[in-house]
Amino acid sequence: MDSSRSAQRAVIQFLRAEEEHASQIYSRMKEVYGEQCHARCTISWWCQRYEAGRVNIKDLAHPGQAHVVTNSATISAVDQLIRQNYQITTREIGVELSISKETMHHIIHKKLGYGKVCAQWVPKHLSENQKTARMGVCLTQQFLH
Repeated sequence: MDSSRSAQRAVIQFLRAEEEHASQIYSRMKEVYGEQCHARCTISWWCQRYEAGRVNIKDLAHPGQAHVVTNSATISAVDQLIRQNYQITTREIGVELSISKETMHHIIHKKLGYGKVCAQWVPKHLSENQKTARMGVCLTQQFLH
């Protein structure tokens, strides 16, 4: 049984077209969908929208909603700025590229995998060469002690 939001909205739209009342729709849907059923107030809200003439069951874009800025061009621009100046701040990057703090955080930490150490951006994961070098230093230190 598809219990997605759009599937439930389609059921609400269909039953409302058959002129069923919102409380009847809620009762019928609660039997079918159980715990994953929309709340009664949500079903009433959608019934009102369909009565007012809405035909789309998908969410509409909200005014002021951010468009997708995490494209490859933006990600590479952020990476380039960080590589040019490892001490650059997120605020400076945001001003330079005109993107929000949240988007900046997502790109830097999730997409590029950088973290801030001693006021410098560094990759969170070491490359194989870096791991080998670190292991060599540790072994040398252990041998000295």
